[in-house]
Amino acid sequence: MLRTIWGDDQRFLDTYWSRFEGRYFAGDGAKKDDDGDIWLLGRVDDVMARLGPQHLHRPRSSRPSSRTRGSPRPRVVGATDPQTTQAICAFVILRGEGENADEAALVEELRAHVGKQLGPIAKPKRVLPVAELPKTRSGKIMRRLLRDVAEHRTLGDVTTLTDSSVMDLIQAKLPAAPAED
Repeated sequence: MLRTIWGDDQRFLDTYWSRFEGRYFAGDGAKKDDDGDIWLLGRVDDVMARLGPQHLHRPRSSRPSSRTRGSPRPRVVGATDPQTTQAICAFVILRGEGENADEAALVEELRAHVGKQLGPIAKPKRVLPVAELPKTRSGKIMRRLLRDVAEHRTLGDVTTLTDSSVMDLIQAKLPAAPAED
């Protein structure tokens, strides 16, 4: 168990111990099934329109042409949107037949599939086919950087990435993926 955040004890208390009295909360959602097993559902700070990442990843992963390589599912982030306050932006690595197919047609097919599976509110505003996702040396995908790209912000610290040039490739794809209805 963590003891504190180095040099900032109050931040440690505020971040992990203030949400539920006397209980540690790291920011992950979970559920307990009928057998008593606990299932990790994803980060609660990723909730978009009452949909968490566990809802949004599942339909995208079910499309064979849009599964990600090297990661169990596409990455989905919320991006500030002037019309809806927050829009869904998906980053996917195409593989199999998707690698050689018409990207625009696959993006529209993927958006339609998610809309059909979860309803129109879950239809991503942007789907960005990318060559790779930004990963740390330990393999964690840096959602913070994906949000920076989706919101056209200057990237934060990329020194922990295995390959920071991945961010240049992702940013170069953004203008080619116009916002959809």
